[in-house]
Amino acid sequence: MRDAYADQLDSIRDDLLTMTRLVGNAVSHATRALLDGDAGVAEQVISEDAAIDALRVTIENRSFELLSLQNPVAGDLRMLVASLRMVSEFERMGDLAVHVAKIARLRIPDVAVPDEVVPTIARMAAVAEVMIAKVGHVIADSDVAAAEELEQVDEEMDKLRRSSFRELLGSDWKHGVEPAVDIALLGRYYERIADHAVSIARRVVFLVTGEQPTYID
Repeated sequence: MRDAYADQLDSIRDDLLTMTRLVGNAVSHATRALLDGDAGVAEQVISEDAAIDALRVTIENRSFELLSLQNPVAGDLRMLVASLRMVSEFERMGDLAVHVAKIARLRIPDVAVPDEVVPTIARMAAVAEVMIAKVGHVIADSDVAAAEELEQVDEEMDKLRRSSFRELLGSDWKHGVEPAVDIALLGRYYERIADHAVSIARRVVFLVTGEQPTYID
C-alpha cells in the first residue's frame, strides 16, 4: 500500500515535469510565431494550451485524492500543497504564451515587433525559456541552490523590461501607438512568465526545507 502511495507521489512529480516541458514549448513556439509572423505556429500555441489546462486538472485531482485518502504529513503534505500551487503558476505561464501568440496572429501578415526592438524581445524570450528549463531542474532534483539562482536570472529580465520601455518611449520611436502597445504588452507577458518561474522555484524551497519564505505570493 505504501509503495502505491509513493508511486502516486512520484507520478505527480513526473506530471509537473511534463507540464514544465509543455509550457517551455509554448513559450518557444509563441516567440517563433511572434518574430517570424507565422500564423500556423501561433494557432498551434493557442490550440495546444488545452493540454496544459487538462494536465493541471489531472494533477489537482490526484493531489486532492491523496490529501483526502492518505492523510499525508510532513514532507508528503508539503509536496501536495506545493504541487497545487505550482500547477496554477504553470497554467498562467501557458496563458501568457497564448497572449504572445495572439499578438503575433493579430499583426499577420506583418511582424508585430519592429526590427530595432527584436533583439530585446528575443532576449526576453530566451531568458524566459532558460528560467523554465531551470524550473524543471529544480523540481526534478529538489535543488534549493538552483532555485535561489533563478532570482538572479530574473534580474536580467527586469532590466530587459526597463530597456524595452526606454525604446518605445524614446524620442526616435517612429512606429506609432499600436506597436508601442504591443511591445509594452509583450514585455509584461515575458516578465510575468519569469515571475511565475521564480514563484515555482520558491515553492520547491518550501517543499525541501519546510520553511515557507515570506516572499511567496
